[in-house]
Amino acid sequence: MRCHLGRILGEKKLKIAEVARETNINKNTLHRLYKEEATRIELDVIETLCNYLDVGIEQLFEVEKK
Repeated sequence: MRCHLGRILGEKKLKIAEVARETNINKNTLHRLYKEEATRIELDVIETLCNYLDVGIEQLFEVEKK
């Protein structure tokens, strides 16, 4: 599974610290998603990110076919 948080933040010219401050999502969680190192994520975090970034879940995450 791929997370496109890094690309989306770049397109919107946002920094992890700013997103963390405005969403109350832990900065370490955002950093792991940004680096695609997260092994799990809470549904409320996904919902908050999608709403804050104004993207759908399919824009934030992509399932890679094997």
